[in-house]
Amino acid sequence: EAVIHAFSIMGLGGFSTRDASLGAFDSLPIELVAIVFALLSGINYATHYLVLVQRHPRAYARDPELRWFFGVLALTIVLLCLYLLQRGVYEDAGLALRHVAFHAVSLATSLGLATYDYTAWPMFAQLAVLFLGSFAACSGSTGGGIKMMRAIILYKQVHREVVRALHPSAVVPLRLGRQSVSENVLHAVLAFGFMYMVSIVSLTLVLSASGLELLTAFSGVVACINNTGPGLAEVGPAGNYQGLSDFQTWVLSFAMILGRLEIFTLLVILTPAFWRR
Repeated sequence: EAVIHAFSIMGLGGFSTRDASLGAFDSLPIELVAIVFALLSGINYATHYLVLVQRHPRAYARDPELRWFFGVLALTIVLLCLYLLQRGVYEDAGLALRHVAFHAVSLATSLGLATYDYTAWPMFAQLAVLFLGSFAACSGSTGGGIKMMRAIILYKQVHREVVRALHPSAVVPLRLGRQSVSENVLHAVLAFGFMYMVSIVSLTLVLSASGLELLTAFSGVVACINNTGPGLAEVGPAGNYQGLSDFQTWVLSFAMILGRLEIFTLLVILTPAFWRR
């Protein structure tokens, strides 16, 4: 079981030998080990390689994604802990931190293992941890979603447009760390972000039209396109996808392939021009 879960965690695959996932062990040390190595797997492996080659951790400090990766996770964990304690979901702050930290890291990195049925949380907290899987993992990691690199570029572009609206004549370069982001890269990221949202909305509508309840359809699509695993409602951590029809299963299977191949690779293969000689 240790070997199986080690492969599952490092690959951020989320498979477990137990129906209750890691919750079956009810062990804080096991959960801490999973959190640490899930975080390592959510970091760009090229950065890990540079640290090993250079034999110095300076590469971590120079990676612009890492500050955002850990910052977003830390802020989310703190805010959700305070929110759940204020709503009376937990009376023990330590237990709240344990459950929130594990599931925030698990879904943010697209690991997908669970120790607790977080669908018992208020809907805001459920959606918050679900959406972490959409962008938190770093590029070059084994995680899913659009990756933190693209999310940073999108955020900086929004900020640049706000500045331009206030100061039309201002020249505002878009930088990521010490490097400037070219317009070609920016346009590619904007196109990817648009297609990502279109894919989620379209597949959710298809599942909803097939008779699937809306929250299950939406969260299932988000979980599958981000390769996270558990969603909410019927496909939450206490449930599974077994109750879906064959058509719904095929739609979510397509969503998984679409997300893993980062959308455009699959769309190119599906275009007639790709098959022409």
